[in-house]
Amino acid sequence: MSELPVETTPLEQRQLERFYSYEARLLDGRQYLQWMQLVSEDITYVVPSRVNVQVNNRERGREDMISVERELEGEASMGCPLREEGYLLLMLRAERAYKINSWSENPPARTRRMVGNVELMARETGTDERWSVVSNFHLYYARPGSDNVIYSGQRRDTLVPAAGSFRLFRREVVLDYANIELPTLGLFF
Repeated sequence: MSELPVETTPLEQRQLERFYSYEARLLDGRQYLQWMQLVSEDITYVVPSRVNVQVNNRERGREDMISVERELEGEASMGCPLREEGYLLLMLRAERAYKINSWSENPPARTRRMVGNVELMARETGTDERWSVVSNFHLYYARPGSDNVIYSGQRRDTLVPAAGSFRLFRREVVLDYANIELPTLGLFF
């Protein structure tokens, strides 16, 4: 992820930031079904697990020696991602939040998302136009009877332009953690 971002016009940058602000507002407002309208039916939603890799001394002096990519276990590796979901599973989780037997989130958690460092990394044009976007986030999580927690990480998204906004086609969430001591990973990041 060391490539330079693509040049954007102020309008394009504002559209991206507006999309992410709107998405955060929907999720923090627990409007999961409305959030699902921002999601493509062909979505791939992945949260890779991270491993603590040993530094190979033979690679000293090269930046990839300590690359984040070496720590990720997701779709392309032999490891097991923390989450790997498509549209159907995301929709089931969104709908489950409103069911009477949703005990895991009763009472519901209070969340606040801060999204920043939004960068357009690539733009594919043509009939299947796609924008590759990287952003960083902090997610504050508070639940009555539990400790408050801050999640942080990077989101690597593929967005499809649609009617003045975007639809989320792919999301990879790279969480910042060394040991998982979080109350839940069942959040929408």
